[in-house]
Amino acid sequence: MEFAFRRAGLVLCLAAGSAAAQTPPQATPDTQSLRREMDALRADYEQRIRALEQRLQAAENAMQSGATAPTAVAAPAPAAPTAVAATPGGGGSRAPLLDVSMILAGQYTRSSRDPADYRISGFSLPTDAEAGPGSRGFSLAETELAFTANIDPWFRGFAAVALTPANTVSVEEAYVQTTSLGKGLTLKAGRFFSGIGYLNSQHAHTWDFADAPLAYQAMLGTQFADDGLQLSWLAPTDHFIQLQAEVGRGRSFPGSDTSRNGSGAVALAAHTGGDIGESHSWRAGVSYLQAKADAQDLSAFDTLGNPIVNSFTGNTRVWIADAVWKWAPNGNAVRQNFKLQGEYLHSTRDGSLVADTGGAAAPGDYRVSQSGWYLQGIYQFMPRWRVGLRTERLSPGTPDYGANAGLVGLDGNSPRKNSIMVDWNPSEFSRVRLQLAQDRARQGSADNQLTIQYQMSLGAHGAHSY
Repeated sequence: MEFAFRRAGLVLCLAAGSAAAQTPPQATPDTQSLRREMDALRADYEQRIRALEQRLQAAENAMQSGATAPTAVAAPAPAAPTAVAATPGGGGSRAPLLDVSMILAGQYTRSSRDPADYRISGFSLPTDAEAGPGSRGFSLAETELAFTANIDPWFRGFAAVALTPANTVSVEEAYVQTTSLGKGLTLKAGRFFSGIGYLNSQHAHTWDFADAPLAYQAMLGTQFADDGLQLSWLAPTDHFIQLQAEVGRGRSFPGSDTSRNGSGAVALAAHTGGDIGESHSWRAGVSYLQAKADAQDLSAFDTLGNPIVNSFTGNTRVWIADAVWKWAPNGNAVRQNFKLQGEYLHSTRDGSLVADTGGAAAPGDYRVSQSGWYLQGIYQFMPRWRVGLRTERLSPGTPDYGANAGLVGLDGNSPRKNSIMVDWNPSEFSRVRLQLAQDRARQGSADNQLTIQYQMSLGAHGAHSY
């Protein structure tokens, strides 16, 4: 009924405008152009109203069916070209549900040291790890194609497909999530970025810098994603409290993707936060990840500095403490705002190691305890313009190679890096960033890096997390 009144009022307004714009016998080109624009506007609003009426009808049907026949769920129509799903119990009425978005990104990178030789001193990473600034010169960054929709009154789905510069396709996330468990509970099943820490669950295009902190690269392989289940509980209180538990395959570093009946990784996270007055808000938490690795190939060096590959089997435990504080005058972040963000990671690996698999292939015990942290501040000093600083440090510890102590070399370097960035955001859908960094992750002289990056968002895109 409300839509009917709105439509009638709109039609009257358009009719009045059309009458006022009637072309006289001696119509001028300006009045003819105005009449055409009015006609186009009227047609556009008619189309929008019809679409809204269809969506309202579909929603009413869904509510009615949810109260009377909750099991009557029809499958999506395979012939619909725009992925239109049938409304549960709606007698065949349909409503468009699928939102599609794409993130286009590219960059230019200049570095004083060759990125092909990049490594993080003291940290053994998988042989296919993507660490460092990336290739020099112009390059197409990762393109993300995302799909999201409410499946029915009980579930929603999300998928993010990454198209890499090397012309490969990978599934970053693909999961279903409950929408009506109640009691503050939400269950997620599929592939997803873990909820540990602060930065891990965020997609790369939401980061405030062009790359992940060294601690994330060294101890989580940039981001920890897994196939499994995640149960979240949001406390029904004014004060924000969220608890999460995950169990999964353990498919990515520090775990390894191997065939097993049981779980390969377990993660726990607890976060709390709130507002302080009208201008301040905060969030802090602690997380724990345990992952198993079986015959995991890791890059290393022998005592003479020659590259070798070691094979690790064992457990990795990672603790993360994270905190973020945000300020915006009177809660309005449009013109000015500031964000202070930091995380501390501590990792322990314990198991067995086969040193130099291509040579000596000597087995032995292995244990190492390592840590790292970063702290960054982002200040929007005027609309569309932000500036940021980040400093970070790693402590590689002293690995215990047991019987293989004479086969694997040790790094005495403590990796560190400082970065500054400035970005321009013409709108919430576009960003151009300039970043300068002095990277001392490797032994020797500093790697001075310059990155110019663009990110563009196409289509419907959901709001980002806090």
